[in-house]
Amino acid sequence: MPIPDRPKIYHIVHVDNLASIVADGCLWPDSVMVKRQRAAVIGNSEIKADRLHLPVDCHAGTYVGDYVPFYLCPRSVMLYVISKRNHPNVTYKDGQEPVVHLVADMQEVVAWAAVKERRWAFTDINAASRAADFYNDLADLDRLNWAAIAARNWASCRDHKMAEFLMHENFPWELVRGVAVYSERTGTRAIAALGKTEHRPKVKVKKDWYY
Repeated sequence: MPIPDRPKIYHIVHVDNLASIVADGCLWPDSVMVKRQRAAVIGNSEIKADRLHLPVDCHAGTYVGDYVPFYLCPRSVMLYVISKRNHPNVTYKDGQEPVVHLVADMQEVVAWAAVKERRWAFTDINAASRAADFYNDLADLDRLNWAAIAARNWASCRDHKMAEFLMHENFPWELVRGVAVYSERTGTRAIAALGKTEHRPKVKVKKDWYY
């Protein structure tokens, strides 16, 4: 499968955390969030803790937990775990409906990072894996398994579907280009969370992005 013309990146977050993201003007990495109170933590606590100590090979002295993570597809493996409500290391048990996708354009993000001299990277598999390879040149996007990333039935290609894009320090809210939700009910909550912010990406129901 060829590289998409304009690859998109996707961060999943509980809708209850959206207002604080908007207020801060950015998403923060786990190295910051471990020191802050959040309305809802939807990730795997064991993996989140491990990521704080995993080095990012292409940026010496930094760790995976110093970066805001994005998947390269919606309907991620982690969202499936959330939807099942039974993982021992995921304390959140309210399912996928309150989870929203924040969508950005990879090329736009990389261009912004170049101007701001902000470090970024992407991986061929889950960044929490010791076997992950890290890249910081878009010319290396052909090293990713795009068929696996796009797969809806991913049991045989799980690792490669979990490829990630990583932004160091924080990810500005202004680069979010869309908010996708499971239902109109969650969409109403998401729109309310935007408050009076000037940057208002469209909120759309994307049921096919969920399980």
